[in-house]
Amino acid sequence: MQSADKTAPAAELDAIDRRIIGELQQDGRMTNVELARRAGISAPPCLRRVRRLEELGIIRGYHGDTDPQALGWPVTFFALVGLDSQKEAVLARFEAEVADWPEVRECHMIRGGGDFLLRLVARDTAQENQLTRRLTEMAHVSRLQTLQTIRTSRDLVGVPI
Repeated sequence: MQSADKTAPAAELDAIDRRIIGELQQDGRMTNVELARRAGISAPPCLRRVRRLEELGIIRGYHGDTDPQALGWPVTFFALVGLDSQKEAVLARFEAEVADWPEVRECHMIRGGGDFLLRLVARDTAQENQLTRRLTEMAHVSRLQTLQTIRTSRDLVGVPI
């Protein structure tokens, strides 16, 4: 039974599907043959399962996990943004505007203490200040709190399987 957004309920995933997902969360570059070996099945059904998980939207894509500092983005900070209205048009406008900022790496609508939580990167504190100023000056932004990351001791991908 699939929901309208194509994502299968977790109950529809068997132990092999979960093993495949867990392995791909750890290493999305392994070959299908290696994935099949780890999942305990042969390669053709493994590939069919992976394609099914992709079609269902459970596996959303594959990417390289890069080091922001090594690429010249040493500053990571969070912005807790409060808007003066929670009308859908205002919320959607804010989301659309920050979606065009390459420095905004995550945008979450939240409950309790603000309307949005953003994760941003900057090349230096001057750029962080400029981004903070841009956020403050946006239409409908009434509150802004920024939190600069000192260090990250845990940054896991995916979910527990």
